[in-house]
Amino acid sequence: MTDPILELTELSMPWMGVDPFIFTVHHVDHYPAGNELQGPSGSLTGRRLGADFSYQDGWSMYHGRRVPGFPQHPHRGFETVTVVRRGYVDHSDSLGATARYGQGDTQWLTAGAGIQHAEMFPLVDPVRPNELELFQIWLNLPPASKMVPPYFRMLWSEEIPTVVAEGGLVTVDVIAGRFDTYEGPAPPPDSWGSHPGSDLAIWLIRLAPDARWELPAAPPGINRMLHLFVASDVEVANTRVGVNTGVRLRAEVTTSLVNHGDPAEFLLLQGRPIGAPVFQMGPFVMNSAEEIARAIVDYRTTEFGGWPWESPEPVHDRTKGRFALHADGRIEHRDRPAVRLSDR
Repeated sequence: MTDPILELTELSMPWMGVDPFIFTVHHVDHYPAGNELQGPSGSLTGRRLGADFSYQDGWSMYHGRRVPGFPQHPHRGFETVTVVRRGYVDHSDSLGATARYGQGDTQWLTAGAGIQHAEMFPLVDPVRPNELELFQIWLNLPPASKMVPPYFRMLWSEEIPTVVAEGGLVTVDVIAGRFDTYEGPAPPPDSWGSHPGSDLAIWLIRLAPDARWELPAAPPGINRMLHLFVASDVEVANTRVGVNTGVRLRAEVTTSLVNHGDPAEFLLLQGRPIGAPVFQMGPFVMNSAEEIARAIVDYRTTEFGGWPWESPEPVHDRTKGRFALHADGRIEHRDRPAVRLSDR
């Protein structure tokens, strides 16, 4: 019988990807209550503001100085898929688009020819702690799509199907791709995930204690990686696998998952490889050193459209609900405000 496991790797930040994925970061921050600016209440003494990855007291400011997050910065040549499980992200970009999303929502951004954006983590609750958990997945673009116009799509939590299996012991959030008769929301039009035959999938898999489940096979030629990020005692294909382990699999082979311990969670990333050279310098991912050099020059001369916002780290009012204002003027409004001050 063919062993589904090709390789086991330790998940150290960032989680290095397998073509077509570049890497993934997993942020888990236990922020305190928010102040009037929606930054953390209390002192920021001892933190290297502007580059705080200290995880001091269970959280970091990252590149934010008043509000945690990633202020104005550029991208070209790839996509970000930001899956927010807890907390909120305030998006603003050089096209004039903006959004607040979280609590299960995903933003899929095609950077293409170039965009500046900010991703701030507003601490909307002024009384209770603000928990944040998100994945940001960097997905490559094929050479023909490196210079497409930038575009983002919201995959709202209400639109992401959750498959329930094994009597409720297993659930699968289908963020992208197809699982059985369930299909995730469509990726942006120029994404590798929109190409016929890419077989791209992004799934969040949860196994309750004592759950046993067969991960179905995919077509041959697909790269498939399981990221085990929550677990105490798990078997993958009859091999004990520790938490914070990446498991590269033979996609065409069914793989057994058995949870002997506490609840376990996996992030599955799979797709047909693009097979093109990858040159990365910071926020740019291209196919040659010359293209990287051109990206740097273009950014210095055009700023990818400039920055229409007053602050490099803009956030919305704390009572603002989940919404998206797109560059074409289209507005999507979702349900509740993030916090109702009248309830305090």
